[in-house]
Amino acid sequence: MAGVRALGVLSRLTLRRYSVTTGSTFRTFSVAPAMLARTHVNYEVKGDVAVVRINDPNSKVNTLSIQMQKEMAEVMNEVWANNDVQSAVLISSKPGSFIAGADINMIQACKSAEEVTNLSQEGQKMFELMEKSPKPIVAAINGSCLGGGLEFAIACQYRIATKSKKTVLGTPEVMLGLLPGAGGTQRLPKMVGLPSAFDMMLTGRNIRADKAKKMGLVDQLVAPLGPGLKSPEERTIDYLEEVAIDCARGIVNKKISLRKDKGMMQKLQDYVMSFEVVRNKIYNTVHGKVMKQSKGLYPAPLKIIECVKTGVEQGPTSGYLAESQNFGQLARTSESAALIGLYHGQVACKKNRFGTPQKEVKTLAILGAGLMGAGIAQVTVDKGVHTILKDTTEPGLARGEQQVYKGLNDKTKKKSITSFERDSILSNLSGKLDYSGFDKADMVIEAVFEDINIKHAVLKEVEAVVPPHCIFASNTSALPIKDIAAASKRPDKVVGMHYFSPVDKMQLLEIITTDQTSNDTTASAVAMGLKQGKVIIVVGDGPGFYTTRCLAPMLAEAVRIFQEGADPKKLDALTTSFGFPVGAATLIDEVGIDVAAHVAEDLGKAFGSRFGGGNVEVLKTMVDLGFKGTGGHIEGLRLKYSWVLLIYVDVYSKNILICFCYSQGRKSGKGCYMYQPGLKSKEVNPDIDDILQKYKMTPNPAVSSDSDIQYRLVTRFVNEAVLCLQEGILNNPLEGDIGAVFGLGFPPCLGGPFRFVDSFGADKLVEKMRHFEAVYGNHFTPCQLLLDHAKDSSKKFHK
Repeated sequence: MAGVRALGVLSRLTLRRYSVTTGSTFRTFSVAPAMLARTHVNYEVKGDVAVVRINDPNSKVNTLSIQMQKEMAEVMNEVWANNDVQSAVLISSKPGSFIAGADINMIQACKSAEEVTNLSQEGQKMFELMEKSPKPIVAAINGSCLGGGLEFAIACQYRIATKSKKTVLGTPEVMLGLLPGAGGTQRLPKMVGLPSAFDMMLTGRNIRADKAKKMGLVDQLVAPLGPGLKSPEERTIDYLEEVAIDCARGIVNKKISLRKDKGMMQKLQDYVMSFEVVRNKIYNTVHGKVMKQSKGLYPAPLKIIECVKTGVEQGPTSGYLAESQNFGQLARTSESAALIGLYHGQVACKKNRFGTPQKEVKTLAILGAGLMGAGIAQVTVDKGVHTILKDTTEPGLARGEQQVYKGLNDKTKKKSITSFERDSILSNLSGKLDYSGFDKADMVIEAVFEDINIKHAVLKEVEAVVPPHCIFASNTSALPIKDIAAASKRPDKVVGMHYFSPVDKMQLLEIITTDQTSNDTTASAVAMGLKQGKVIIVVGDGPGFYTTRCLAPMLAEAVRIFQEGADPKKLDALTTSFGFPVGAATLIDEVGIDVAAHVAEDLGKAFGSRFGGGNVEVLKTMVDLGFKGTGGHIEGLRLKYSWVLLIYVDVYSKNILICFCYSQGRKSGKGCYMYQPGLKSKEVNPDIDDILQKYKMTPNPAVSSDSDIQYRLVTRFVNEAVLCLQEGILNNPLEGDIGAVFGLGFPPCLGGPFRFVDSFGADKLVEKMRHFEAVYGNHFTPCQLLLDHAKDSSKKFHK
């Protein structure tokens, strides 16, 4: 829901049409015609307090649509004009949603930066009127208060929030390549200070109500109520409204002061921040960290810093102008279009286009309690699904159960759940060394060794004990599902469910169907993935499916670049500067060099010379010498991002392939680099020099510039993605983009391989590939679909 919540009140609030002045037209209070016409915003007067209620009838969440804003302006006009009303309360009637932001489509409908700038300025004017309201307005927050919703709330004079888990506040505009455009960059620093404001706006992270209170973002907290004559949600909203009304009256009666008494630490911070040298140090530090993480590929964070600095140093007039102009510019950038495209893709991939399955999965059995199996259990038990975790040995089962417990206990330490909730969730998990309980299983997911014979054996064992309706899903990442299903008595119930490690952090789930997989089986697999909180792509069967197949030729090219003399650090620098969150050399280590070698061989057999590149013997020799990489160290890399990390890196690009295949056993800690426990830095493994010297290739200067190397890697990835669409492995370009970004770390600023082709130009891409093809042959031969788009510039993967 990042997009729905992300944009702020930036829609068409033309003040000429929706005047909020108290003219004579509004002096007679009448509710009949207006109230009957309103569908999104209504109000009632309780004594001397106007209770303004928001409820979008067409959405699960409240968004600041044109209609809602029109009605809000009408209501506030009447409230301001009514002499019997002394104050107002703004509250949502919708459980779990205060205001989640604005409709992105309104921004995308604009034809120029100037038009978007006007929207921003109209929103700023509207919120300025709210901020300067002669009658105090209390924002009663229950549920998501994000983007424009938060900008609306901080323009009110007082804020109350429930301590519900669903109540979160934040400014996620940066996730869409935008910035808070209705005054957020100017009000937040004044309210919570520069460091906290930068943290919120540059990361887009959600702030829980209790932390918001400590930050000064919220003035008062209200505990949610339990069940009674009404549901807990209804009772909580009623109680929140009562408290908010009392607060509104208290403000009018001077019993509640809007002037906050600052503590000693706050006064000290204000004193320190009064020095220009200190503020400049903060600006420079934040700018430096943004550049380090983003490589300058994302303009939004830099514009946020610029807007904040302008407002603090030059005053609010200049600050608001900078905010609106920068918002207009950002909305027309290719980076914003790419990130908004990813948002739309996320929304689409969180829906089940295969319909409702005939039977809900209430009991899920998992074969194999290793890293993957335990990870799948971890994201299942907390969704209320009875989960059976089976392993062949007691130590293996104990490790798996401990992994699930640790994941839940970490949430307890972070106070996301209570210890009682942790233990209650764990009661859904049953550890087994045999097949007892499988007779009640609705679905079985195997996460055993990547060996076709082992998979056939467990498939036959499972089918002998499960009920007829039970679905068998394989967590393979490379073996064709049809080959696994060949051993099944009911191939229509066999499907692939390719999770990415670590399962509790990686959002993508790649579901693979064969010609025999029934629609209901697919629907059940998607339903389970959605319940587990996954972003899902459904692809056709074939070697490597989609994700592994796209990555393999790129890694093959990386090996060739090594052989041509580039060292790992240079290769990493070139790939990260293009937008990949992890360098190609580091990625080879994280995948596991033994795994990379195995996959290169297998896919080479399946696809022939087209999948060639570097000599696979380079990888095999490294494995023979004990250089197997880290096989999962990347999670440590992900933790390096500091408090001004970019949301693109932390959210989109954290979905980097860690174990895209079946890497087993303890890795050596050596690969392209040397890894030592506890050390963040890594040095190039000097022992690989002899290997690379043995397989050295002479580089062709015509295709060996830094730019050439970048495009050699990217074009092989993109061409394979387009070929997957051409061959029907992919259902549509949108899922291809989501799979590439969320599964493989394709640069989010480019929006995925298909959006990259649209923006870069298929003709230019083909021209580059022909240049490389002249040197390297069919490794760079463009597929037919890419050629079709190159010949006709009107053809686009995304309309």
